[in-house]
Amino acid sequence: MERASSSQTTSSPREPESVFIANTPSNVQVIDLRNVEEKDRTVNRRLRSIHVFMITISGVLGAGLYVNSGSILRIGGPSAVLISFTVLGLLAWSVMQCLGEMLALWPISGALIEFVGTFVDEDLGTTVGAAYWFAYSINFAALIIAAAEEMNYWNPGKAIEGTIMFFLIPTFLVLFNSFGVHLYGLTEVVGGSLKLLGVLVVIVSMILINVGVGSGKNLGTTYYKHGPMFPHEREIADNWVTALFISFSIAAFAYVGVEITAATAMEARIDHQNQDDEHTGSLQQDRKATPADLVSVRFSSTWISFIAWLLYFVSGFLLTLNIQWNDIRLPRISWASTKGTATAQSTGPSNPDSGFVVSAYLSKVPGLANMFTIVLMITALTAANTNLYVASRTLFGLTRKIDGARWKWLGFFGRTNRYQVPVRAMFISCFFIWVPFLYLSESTTITTLLEILSQIGSVSCLIVWSCECWAYIRFYNCMYRHRDELREKPQYQHVCRFRRDGPVDTYPWRSHGQPLTMYAALFGCLFILVVCNGAVLWNGFHYKAFLAEYFAPLAFLALWLFLKIYRSGGWRYVNWRLEDLSNINVVQDKIDRLDDIRHRATARDTYQEQPGWGNLWGLF
Repeated sequence: MERASSSQTTSSPREPESVFIANTPSNVQVIDLRNVEEKDRTVNRRLRSIHVFMITISGVLGAGLYVNSGSILRIGGPSAVLISFTVLGLLAWSVMQCLGEMLALWPISGALIEFVGTFVDEDLGTTVGAAYWFAYSINFAALIIAAAEEMNYWNPGKAIEGTIMFFLIPTFLVLFNSFGVHLYGLTEVVGGSLKLLGVLVVIVSMILINVGVGSGKNLGTTYYKHGPMFPHEREIADNWVTALFISFSIAAFAYVGVEITAATAMEARIDHQNQDDEHTGSLQQDRKATPADLVSVRFSSTWISFIAWLLYFVSGFLLTLNIQWNDIRLPRISWASTKGTATAQSTGPSNPDSGFVVSAYLSKVPGLANMFTIVLMITALTAANTNLYVASRTLFGLTRKIDGARWKWLGFFGRTNRYQVPVRAMFISCFFIWVPFLYLSESTTITTLLEILSQIGSVSCLIVWSCECWAYIRFYNCMYRHRDELREKPQYQHVCRFRRDGPVDTYPWRSHGQPLTMYAALFGCLFILVVCNGAVLWNGFHYKAFLAEYFAPLAFLALWLFLKIYRSGGWRYVNWRLEDLSNINVVQDKIDRLDDIRHRATARDTYQEQPGWGNLWGLF
């Protein structure tokens, strides 16, 4: 056992509390102490590319597809719908280009945490993990509520709604996900397929409604010809530009989830053919992944945000064709006054929450509104299932990161069960499951609270996006600065981003449009957080809107500051400098550490449990 001497030279005054690096020559047989010490801290790499794709799709295509488009239409009209979804789609693609390239190098446990902690600041990485866990934990509860809101279309009553939607379904999701990632991957393939099929059904139905199927008239482009293209709801914004900025903030929620590839990386399959060469001792092939291994990361980083944009754009465009922008039945921000520019008739479905359901209702096609409601419920529940998975894996990676002497109690939540599922982290990720029960109250204050919590989760995810872009910028510049030193050592060929000459280029994947893309991504995230989220206050201060938009950033900064002071032993000992990436020895130590983490969480990957009732996957 040895540790590189350069690890003693770091920019931080303390050692990372989770790192245990064990580097041994490939031709020496030793007992794998990582496996012995962390036998219940490992997971199985069983997810294939189709699983990763479906999990990410399920997380992206949530309630925002059907609800947010109606909210944006009412605030800023048809043009705001098309522009906001397009701009945010481009931003999501840019963010994933940055994150995807690092994931191709290190598909590791707690990737979002490790990337920021390694290249920016260790305490900031921990704060990012906490924010990301909070975002998906609260969104899990919010999506359960969204499904219940769709169920209200049939007025089932509070007792049935509370029992089925708020107790039985969350309990089933938790227990079902405890039986191994193989079974979870299967459910995501089925659920994701149903979700994509549902989107296609809705799109086709909206086209048929537009051409006059049912008892409705042939709408065509009537609302475009005789209605304004740049209207705005005066109760929300003073002008259309302000309404557009608010629409950007709302549309951001629809793209939350494109980064879920990072959460699945720790359980995605890797190629076992490229192992250390026992004759040469070369680590080069170990660092090189085959194209089949990288297809999920490359595809997710490049195409999932584009697929989401295409579905959002087409669906939103059809919605603007089939319903007026000022229809009073469209969903609106809860804190806004009921007085405004909405002029259409108020007759319609009970408790509408989606413009698509309203459009189906107005078409008078028998059963169409009911079918749309079922599609929305399935969409929300499958997205809730994905959010629970992401939250539990994030907490699992977070506890591994901060499990040390002073944080030993948190290590309890970083252990896995016999199926190598972090069930303890999954149960803690259900912390906000009490929130949906507040929905049973008739109070408008409770409704506003639920909307605020949901928006806080969305803002938290945007903060994480910003930090990941920052981490990639520092990584990119670091690799450029030390390109010559890294090129000289064979064990670091896999991180030579700027090495394109020579017989073999082992760098896994270079994202598109760099370095312009990374700066545009960071600017876009900060613009949404600072300008667009604040636009909702330009027409007058609303404390509810202020909490929804700025509670997450303030809490994030407070937690980061607290961690720096506490883990440094006091205010006077805080090191305010970022991670030192100017020293090549420190950089090499960081690379070694990330490479080691890549393999630590898969020590028992070869273990196969016998099929049976104890292993539900065996029944399939």
